[in-house]
Amino acid sequence: MSSTQDAGNRTDYAPTRRISTETKASVKTSELIVFIAAVVGVLAAAQISDDFGAQDAWFYVALLTIGYMISRGLAKSGSRDFYDDDSSYRP
Repeated sequence: MSSTQDAGNRTDYAPTRRISTETKASVKTSELIVFIAAVVGVLAAAQISDDFGAQDAWFYVALLTIGYMISRGLAKSGSRDFYDDDSSYRP
């Protein structure tokens, strides 16, 4: 049975390509939320406490940032986020 075209309507559909990115976007991960919460917690502790100064707080924020970048690098190595490419569909 062959496919037909009636008045510009396409009745056949080419299969979509399966494409992958390296990994999902960072805003879609719980790592980012935990990182932001930890940074806010460290900065709030520095603001409230008398014994925990700004220099110490920013040092810990820098350590948290390094840890976050390493965790994102490990998450991106070898993982794939698959999605379908529908660009071949033209009505």
